[in-house]
Amino acid sequence: MCRQVFGFRLAMIAVAAPAALLNAAPGLGVRLVGAAVVATFMVSYVLFRDWERFGPLLLRHPSLLAADTALGSLLLVSAGPDTTLAYVSVCTPLLAGLVYSWRGAACFASLQSLILLLVHAVLKADRHAPVAEALLLPGLCVIAGAMGSTLRNLLLRFGAATQALTAAQARLAATEAVSAERARLAREMHDSVAKTLYGVALAADGLAATASADVPDPVRTRQQAELVARSARRAAAESRELLTDLRREHPGTPEETPVWHQLRSVVTTFTERTGLPVSFRCPDPATLPTLPVPLTRHLLAIAAEALENAHRHASANHVEVTVTLDGGLLRLTIHDDGTGLPPGTTLDQLRLRGHFGLLGMVERAARSGARIRVGRGGHARGTEVRLELPLPTTPERGP
Repeated sequence: MCRQVFGFRLAMIAVAAPAALLNAAPGLGVRLVGAAVVATFMVSYVLFRDWERFGPLLLRHPSLLAADTALGSLLLVSAGPDTTLAYVSVCTPLLAGLVYSWRGAACFASLQSLILLLVHAVLKADRHAPVAEALLLPGLCVIAGAMGSTLRNLLLRFGAATQALTAAQARLAATEAVSAERARLAREMHDSVAKTLYGVALAADGLAATASADVPDPVRTRQQAELVARSARRAAAESRELLTDLRREHPGTPEETPVWHQLRSVVTTFTERTGLPVSFRCPDPATLPTLPVPLTRHLLAIAAEALENAHRHASANHVEVTVTLDGGLLRLTIHDDGTGLPPGTTLDQLRLRGHFGLLGMVERAARSGARIRVGRGGHARGTEVRLELPLPTTPERGP
């Protein structure tokens, strides 16, 4: 705003400078008025162009504005109170109010009003001008000073409110980031380490039962011990992978990877580990697009969680995993013939009971921009998990 005031002064001085030079006395008077024109013009130009650099100097030294007021009064005496320089003088109290608050506004408004009254009294002494005409510009100076001080207070309050809002937004963003990271860690631990450790516990229970039999089977004992060892190594590998992901400077690299072979591997590993038969139907992988790494991880985690739920909670005898491509929409369907979800089941109920698998699936689908449905679907019994993922569009390459 101060810069705009100096821009207005710059234009008015350029317009009124010829009148000031023509009315000046020959010789020394012309030289003084010319120097005043150059000085006031250059000061206004410099502050208009580089206010951020020279504005603090004017703020620290009010005497500079007083010197500028003295030069302006010299031009005003030469040009007369009827020229545009008289209106330029109103800018001084406005600037003082903006820069020096109400004390500076009162001081410079009084000084500029006195100068205007003296100029009017000296140059129009032979005329009987109305009192209202003589008091018009001094009154405008007082009003301009009050406006400058009021605008300064409003701008300072607005700046303080903006700073407080920025700080609140930063704290909110930090809180949301921490909450999102906690939810991500909970999903990763639930979908990887927690499941593997649960498998280790089951394998250890089986090993203990075999070893405590009346006639232990050495072959079965060795197999179960190897299963415990493999599960423990897998848990350690998943923990290292999770720690590596946390330490990575740029997690979630945008490279693309073929997910379909990994999905088939998840199904095969699940069948070997649980003995639950799973049929996997997928189009030719060559016709399917590749997905970015974050989408791949979410899709595999959702599929693994749906399979685990079918084994642990649904008492299913068979699971079907189907992948279809419908235009730009990828559809992953996992259906089991188990008992299905109890009627009226909600995410809040599952969270309170300590079951976070379905919640993690919904969160992963939301972060992937996909839509997930959990229910019976079009089947008479069981549970169907249907994930519909819009495929990311790739820009067309020119010839």
